[in-house]
Amino acid sequence: MINDLWRSWIAENLILGNSSESMLSAMVSNGIPEANAILEIEAAKSSPYIQGGKMVAERTQTRLKKCNWFMDVQRNLNHQSGRDKQIDKRYQLTREEFYRDYYFANKPVLISGMLEDWSALKKWSLSYFKEQYGDRVVHIQTGRDKDAAYEIEQNNFRSTMPLLKYIEQIEAAESSNDFYMTANNTSGNREALKELWDDVGELSEYLNPESSDDGFLWIGPAGTRTPFHHDLTNNFMAQIIGAKKIKLIAPCESSYVYNHLHCYSLVDGAAIDLSQFPLMKDVTVMEFELNAGEILFLPVGWWHYVEGLSPSVTMSFINFQQPNNASQFYSTYGPI
Repeated sequence: MINDLWRSWIAENLILGNSSESMLSAMVSNGIPEANAILEIEAAKSSPYIQGGKMVAERTQTRLKKCNWFMDVQRNLNHQSGRDKQIDKRYQLTREEFYRDYYFANKPVLISGMLEDWSALKKWSLSYFKEQYGDRVVHIQTGRDKDAAYEIEQNNFRSTMPLLKYIEQIEAAESSNDFYMTANNTSGNREALKELWDDVGELSEYLNPESSDDGFLWIGPAGTRTPFHHDLTNNFMAQIIGAKKIKLIAPCESSYVYNHLHCYSLVDGAAIDLSQFPLMKDVTVMEFELNAGEILFLPVGWWHYVEGLSPSVTMSFINFQQPNNASQFYSTYGPI
């Protein structure tokens, strides 16, 4: 029997431009008599609703092609100039230089020399966390190895434990992505570890100290991985302990990074498989290390993959002096 689910499927395929022959074959293989399938397909093809849907789809495709053309123009300029091949490294960048040359230019930069007065850089260590805050119950992600989509399905991996036990797991693990304290755990950890924020500077040269967004804490072992995705805001990553490998891809490469859902890519940043993702062949991937004492400015829309090279502690911030509200007009949360 041809029900409304089948009719919706027929309409979708016709609007997408798929052939009647392919639809007929699929319907017959699912037990629908050929004569019935033909009648239903032909009825749909003559429907003014379907014709209207096809017209809308064609206009949408035309607009999408125009947007992709603009991105490809920028992509080609980036490739010619080398802008997206190597990250700038700047020492004690002034506010004026930062906003003029990087924030407003949507360009990443590594900044050094700005965390030297942070107590965290001098005091924090895994031993210090155990001794001072070991009894505090913290929120982390655990069991991430069970699901390759651990970032997308992050709500399925929430757990709590004493910080002492968590730090002992980090110390015992040579390398692991199975457990990680991330910004997604901040709601509980900001209160549980509130004294740690006293050791963190305001970075008022770049950030607004009056903002309620006063930083997100990341603690994990070597081997933690954050898959390729883009953020909906500009971000600072301030590295306090350890080092991380960073891979960046410019926003204008978005048509080539297999963005299947929301802000996520299907491409495995740890080992990019060109046989599975051939469009990545000509994508420029900027790769570098973020070391203790450095800040990475991660502009909104830049695709990034992050991997812990050692036990690592990072603070991230979004409370810039200038508006940082791109998320307010973002709407593509579903499948793409």
